[in-house]
Amino acid sequence: MAKLILATGLAIVLNAQLNSAYKLMCYSHISTKVMPVLGSFNFGFIDSCLCTHIIFNFGWMPNNEIIMKNEDDLKEYKGIYDLKTRNKELKILLAIGGSELQSNQFSAIVSTAQSHQNFITSVISFLRQNNFDGLNLDWRYPGSGGNPPKDKHLFTLLVKEMREAFEKESLEKHKTRLLITATVSGIISIIEHEYKIPELSQSLDYIQVMTYDLHSSKDGYTGENSPLYEGPSDHGISAYLNVDYIMTYWKNHRADPKKLIVGFPTYGQTFTLSDPSDNGIGAYTISAGQTKKHTYEKGLWAYYEICNFLNQGATEKWNAPQEVPYAFRNTEWVGYDNVKSFQIKAQWLKDNNLGGAVVWPLNMNDFTGSFCNQGSFPLTSTLKKALNVHCPCYEASYCDEF
Repeated sequence: MAKLILATGLAIVLNAQLNSAYKLMCYSHISTKVMPVLGSFNFGFIDSCLCTHIIFNFGWMPNNEIIMKNEDDLKEYKGIYDLKTRNKELKILLAIGGSELQSNQFSAIVSTAQSHQNFITSVISFLRQNNFDGLNLDWRYPGSGGNPPKDKHLFTLLVKEMREAFEKESLEKHKTRLLITATVSGIISIIEHEYKIPELSQSLDYIQVMTYDLHSSKDGYTGENSPLYEGPSDHGISAYLNVDYIMTYWKNHRADPKKLIVGFPTYGQTFTLSDPSDNGIGAYTISAGQTKKHTYEKGLWAYYEICNFLNQGATEKWNAPQEVPYAFRNTEWVGYDNVKSFQIKAQWLKDNNLGGAVVWPLNMNDFTGSFCNQGSFPLTSTLKKALNVHCPCYEASYCDEF
């Protein structure tokens, strides 16, 4: 009997280790709470076992200290924290930075040794006080945007010092160490000039790569948001704008493959065609696509808005060389991902021995299951199944159903 119990215990441990081989990280974008009712989102929609990590963005950094923008943001966070009562393995990280934060705020933080230390101290205090499991740094971008070139080195130093401080605090307080991750660019020219890849890889727990927004209406022609491979018409720098090239670049420049997390977008980039009869990849465009009633963002449609577009008679085409779809109707055109492309990319991720996927953002998936006829969170659920992400069953009612 004792041997049977031991064997069963070992099987459970080994199974848990296998199930956690890949990370499925999910960004929550709190600004979507101001959308109209059908586009509204709260964390009651989420199965506690949908993701291994939820990244709550974004914190604010006045006076080199970390805070939430307002009290409503903390209330929103409480909804995420409730998920941890049902899945104790779920990790919740706070993201700071992003496109909404001026890059010079990060530059001020890294400008002196004292500002470094003040910031790190405030981070540890804030994360522990609010029960976060770690921090995601999203600096766009160190060493550019008017910031001094030395910020590339200083960002690397900040990450190193923060990792050391997290380790020290963990030992002194006998607590699980806080995680430190970073969101980084997928644009090769930025990667070359902004990051010390081997050093960052050594200090960071995970590196989330923005393998999306690779084409937009600014190009003046149609292109996919997140193509897996180079297209037949890609030349020059366009040949670098695909998931395979970007992730291979990071890996070849000595990033630990198991720390590399591939970006998976739940939205599409939209365009207005110059000529509705010219509607393939590389067709000339005159502007971004029109806003939709849920996201209200010109040039961008959530996945559920794309499903609605298809339901209204748009033509969907499969871009076989790049393993992603696009769709068009009259002068409207959108390049996006769907369940099929997520499945293909997830298999590619596994074939390349990478660390996992990061979904940007949860809120633009069909979280109610009302638009796409694929159930709730169809894109994220596709990754969950493909990456074999499972959840420990602390209570029978919360056991993983997949």
